[in-house]
Order: sequence, then C-alpha cells, then structure tokens
Amino acid sequence: QVQLVESGGGLVQAGGSLSLSCAVSGRTASTVSMAWFRQAPGKEREFVAAISRRFDNTYYADSVKGRFSISRDSAKNTVYLQMSSLNPEDTAVYYCAASVSPYASRRLADYDYWGQGTQVTVSS
Repeated sequence: QVQLVESGGGLVQAGGSLSLSCAVSGRTASTVSMAWFRQAPGKEREFVAAISRRFDNTYYADSVKGRFSISRDSAKNTVYLQMSSLNPEDTAVYYCAASVSPYASRRLADYDYWGQGTQVTVSS
C-alpha cells in the first residue's frame, strides 16, 4: 500500500513562490509515476504536473508551464512541486498522486493512490 503525504502549502502573495513536497511511503518513489493535481472551490480537480517512472519525463498543464517544476528525490522518497510567479488563479488544494504505470498521465483515473491535499492560497 502506497501512502502519500503532502506538505508545504500556505498563504503567499501574488508573484511569490512556494514549494510543495509529497512524501512517499510503502514503495520507493522511483518505482511509481507521480503527479500533482489541484482543485479550486467549485471546480473539478485538474492536472498540474507529472513525472514518469520511466526516464523521469515531465509534463505540465499549459496554465503552469514555465512557472512550476516537478522533481523527484529518490534518496528522500519525495516528489516536489516548485511553484513560482504565483497568481490568485493558482489558489487551490493541491493533491499528490501516484501510479504504478511506467508512464505519467494527465488523467485522474490513471492514478492509484492519492494524498490528502495541501491548501495553497495566493493573495492579490
């Protein structure tokens, strides 16, 4: 059983930066494809970024491309989401997800395990 615990959320001003962490237990982080999703109030959960198990290929939603960066530290069994140039539209609960597939996906249904989420609030 894989367990995911997010941390690093908080309140930040527009234009600021924030780094989220997702601690993986029950399986080595390098053996799963990982992703970040987010859900704003009243909206559906949406894809943000992913990193594949195979080759560590990365993928981003158009809305965050160039501002967010996903990475993996296998030694710490942790996946990160570095966010910069934040704007109020980035306000949401951010969720970490894991899949045993070697390939990353943008689809929620392709992920087997989910964290509880961490709140990110960007003030204008």
